Amino acid sequence: MQLTRIKQLTATLTLKTGLHIGAGDTEMRIGGTDNPVVKNPLDGQPYIPGSSLKGKIRSLLEWQLGLVSISNGHPFSFQHLATHDNREARDLLRLFGGAPGGEVDRLVNEIGPTRIAFWDCLLNAEWLAKARARNLLSTEAKSENSINRIAGVAENPRFTERVIAGAEFDFRLTLKVIDDEDLLPLLLRGLKLLTADSLGGSGSRGYGKVALSGLALDGTQIQTAFDALPLFPTGA
Repeated sequence: MQLTRIKQLTATLTLKTGLHIGAGDTEMRIGGTDNPVVKNPLDGQPYIPGSSLKGKIRSLLEWQLGLVSISNGHPFSFQHLATHDNREARDLLRLFGGAPGGEVDRLVNEIGPTRIAFWDCLLNAEWLAKARARNLLSTEAKSENSINRIAGVAENPRFTERVIAGAEFDFRLTLKVIDDEDLLPLLLRGLKLLTADSLGGSGSRGYGKVALSGLALDGTQIQTAFDALPLFPTGA
């Protein structure tokens, strides 16, 4: 098993609708929101954690590959592969890794280390400069409530912080290549599923619609090929 290359994918990730990835802040502040978004502590600007991207894309691929019921809703791991072994399940674990343990040392050794690394996505500097020039804030407080079906009145008001629609982030990930394997097609399928679904919380209420533009592999544009990829390939 030999590392033969490290590929890099870059793109601009644009929010088509407001995005909420929570900060886990339990402290209430006067005039604050109930659910703040995660922010860079150095400059106070929102960012997209690499862990959020990795978890969402992995989950979507597990659904598409029919692995969710096998793992009973848990992340697909080496223990599950031991009883449901196939090529695409192996490739999923090659890309994203899995929890070892139990009698699976042989599989762990065969598959090797996690190949993919997602980096935190910071706001694009050019977009941020334009927003500041227009006196725009990078986040908004979105008010929501529930409606009493009988009385027809709003109840339980709440305020959720979102990164505003139109915000642009610098997207980057790296992909280790071992023994000249080709895991890029599966990774691109995951990215395609992400753009068709949502990122972060409250996707069913219209949050977190994202788009990728200027997608490049090691500096070479592949956006046209990515746009042409079918969402559900034959046999998927």
